Amino acid sequence: MPPLQAQDTSIPFADCTSDAFASYDVAVPADRALRVECGELPVPADPDRPEQGSVLLGVVRIGPAGGPLDGPPLLAVGDSATGPTAGHALAVAARVSPAVLETYTVIGLDRRGAGVDRIDCADPAARAALVDADPAATSEGDLAPLLERARSVVQDCNLTLPSGLGGLRSSATAADVEQLRVRLGVARLSAVGTGDGAGALDTWARTAPGGVGRLVLDGPPDAAATEPDRSTARAASVDAAFDAFALACTGGGACPLGADPREAVTALADALRSRPLAAADGRRLTAGAALLTVLTVLARPDEWPALSGALATAATGDPTALLGLLDPLTGPTGGFDATLATTCNDDPTRLSPPEVSELATTLRTDHPLFGGTLALGLLACAPWPAGTARAAPAPAETLPQVLVVGTAGDPRYPAEAARRISEQFTTGAFVSWQGAGTGAYPRTPCVRTAVDTLLVDGLLPAAGTLCPP
Repeated sequence: MPPLQAQDTSIPFADCTSDAFASYDVAVPADRALRVECGELPVPADPDRPEQGSVLLGVVRIGPAGGPLDGPPLLAVGDSATGPTAGHALAVAARVSPAVLETYTVIGLDRRGAGVDRIDCADPAARAALVDADPAATSEGDLAPLLERARSVVQDCNLTLPSGLGGLRSSATAADVEQLRVRLGVARLSAVGTGDGAGALDTWARTAPGGVGRLVLDGPPDAAATEPDRSTARAASVDAAFDAFALACTGGGACPLGADPREAVTALADALRSRPLAAADGRRLTAGAALLTVLTVLARPDEWPALSGALATAATGDPTALLGLLDPLTGPTGGFDATLATTCNDDPTRLSPPEVSELATTLRTDHPLFGGTLALGLLACAPWPAGTARAAPAPAETLPQVLVVGTAGDPRYPAEAARRISEQFTTGAFVSWQGAGTGAYPRTPCVRTAVDTLLVDGLLPAAGTLCPP
């Protein structure tokens, strides 16, 4: 295991502690005092086309207040849908063990299009049409007008970002990580990635193995998976996540959704299908938006109590709270456009409307609550230019030890995808967590212990370690 190395950074950092927690919407931890410094990293707008100019990505570094922030760096890369900004690292630093904070300075890096370079390129009406689309209306006739809305989003975003749209992909994030390592002045960079942030670090490890330190991939996607297998596996994982959400609600006393949360959400969607709810600010809550909100928040278990309450309030006729939970994706500063671009650019395949309709029928039969929503998400990429994703090389045998974590109820990327990734690393180990949500670290004690043992002591847990919920 390579030794840890202090930073010798060329990035100008400035203290931003007073603003960071509020701007990144992270609660100030009660058990520790942290200091935050902010900087910016210029990177090519598209690493494959450096002549097209550059963009700025936000960088933060976090450590105990009162001490220097030049210790060995631990990069925390978030998922493009659940933690796309450098603020993801602040949330991690607020929860990791004291041993990790004593060993490392935690580093955060914006995902492309989500931070200081946030994109807002889609026509609001077209974006709303994709969000509000009824998951039960998936015939070819139903999908035709939705495809036109998706095409409008692609056209508007290409006009707004003619040189930068192709750079919104996980392989570009991998290139950004290597640029960051160089600018931090370390020979090897240790890192923890979540969701497709783990996918970006997986690509980085395969393409720049000489710069990799201690590496944790928490819930990575399997880029080799194809449709319909990928969506079928994800639908089962989403159902597992919802079951965990329902159990957390009903097992904690009086659940706002009653004894059967799945029945309550189904009834709400059915009611909204014929009669959407209008909020005081003019927004509407449709069946499509309600189910997309649930699907989105299932990835963030800390927000499950708020979700159950918001669903119950919507059932009484007030959609405000439920629409508020969707704001991080579709609100005025939401990440819908960047998430869509990253998703579509990462996947080189496109399904035609007839193929989406056929898949939707199957998914809705086997997974009635969320199958249609997952299928409609594929249609949004149908008119997108063919993805630029390329097969990454096999992991180098010289890589340091890699720890891969899979979560049984991950609504973004199924645990089996993580297991398949782990099997590709000859120097790796796999830990399975029987919980739910996107990102097991540092939320659960068993996974936290396994990860901390690698990060702090340089030791892998036993292969096949199984962590309870």
